[in-house]
Amino acid sequence: MITMKTYKEHRCCLHLLTHSCLSPRLFLYSGSRSSKTFKPKKNIPEGSHQYELLKHAEATLGSGNLRQAVMLPEGEELNEWIAVNTVDFFNQINMLYGTITEFCTETSCSVMSAGPRYEYHWADGTNIKKPIKCSAPKYIDYLMTWVQDQLDDETLFPSKIGVPFPKNFMSVAKTILKRLFRVYAHIYHQHFDSVMQLQEEAHLNTSFKHFIFFVQEFNLIDRRELAPLQDLIEKLGSKDR
Repeated sequence: MITMKTYKEHRCCLHLLTHSCLSPRLFLYSGSRSSKTFKPKKNIPEGSHQYELLKHAEATLGSGNLRQAVMLPEGEELNEWIAVNTVDFFNQINMLYGTITEFCTETSCSVMSAGPRYEYHWADGTNIKKPIKCSAPKYIDYLMTWVQDQLDDETLFPSKIGVPFPKNFMSVAKTILKRLFRVYAHIYHQHFDSVMQLQEEAHLNTSFKHFIFFVQEFNLIDRRELAPLQDLIEKLGSKDR
């Protein structure tokens, strides 16, 4: 069995930019702003089985059918498919948040929130065991650093051929995706005006739609966790019925 490789750098551009269903303004990421990412990018090595899985995803995404694109390819292992996509979503969110960091400051976002009803406190169970209240930029820094650590952990994402995924892989992947969702929620609730000014709303919407369809396909995030963006999720889903 071929397992996940180590992710040291992100490939040169997001696969979303190849979608035929996206508007031309998504190619803004080929410019100077695209080089600004919040954390170092992760890469799936070209030539690896995981890279081929990404190419498969790109081909189906290019058809414009996101529901089909998130489905497990025939003959592939579920853990491997989830791992590949988790890394890709990390890279997407990393780049999306990187474009608006100048607007997300200790002053403008003194708490990590998604609208007036939802506030997030950080704890990772290791370095910070008791949830702490902190600003959005600090929370997201904690979050993205924690995700990086999980992706680089050989016991969770093994890099050697023949080494299986651990029994707790699915639980960890669910936690990663649950926490990445919170970055989408914060961007939509607190910074969507800035996203529109940068003309990146189509990119954000398509990335989020892809993310939601993926987690729904494999029941990876509890519905209660999605509540801050439930109206948007229903709207996106209704367009595909």
